[in-house]
Amino acid sequence: MRLYFENPVGRLLEHPDGYALVQYAAGPRDFPTFQAFLTHTSQLLRRHNWHKMLADQRQMSPFTDEERNWIREYWLASSQTDGYELYGAVIIPADVFARLSLNLVMNDSQQSALTYRLFDAEPEAVEWLQQLP
Repeated sequence: MRLYFENPVGRLLEHPDGYALVQYAAGPRDFPTFQAFLTHTSQLLRRHNWHKMLADQRQMSPFTDEERNWIREYWLASSQTDGYELYGAVIIPADVFARLSLNLVMNDSQQSALTYRLFDAEPEAVEWLQQLP
């Protein structure tokens, strides 16, 4: 795997099987750094014309309301407007409050171009991604 981008929010890796591996770091985030992280995620996917990502959120702290709104109103909305379908295998966070905030984001994404599934462990998430076209 090749490192594509890294900041305090996490790491973005190019997986040789044709998907982005999005690894969230533990700890608090500032909003501009979070925006940069997801913007680079979009750029990585589009650069390779990939439509799949594995989001490892096990260490992630809860999304803030500001982050959730930005994901819904900008990040997911821009993909939907462009007709860019996304598939996300999400490894759920260990923190119960992060799980709750993830559920809110996933509910927000119901009307977007994102198709996702939640997983407890990486092997099952990878297996699901590999079944996709």
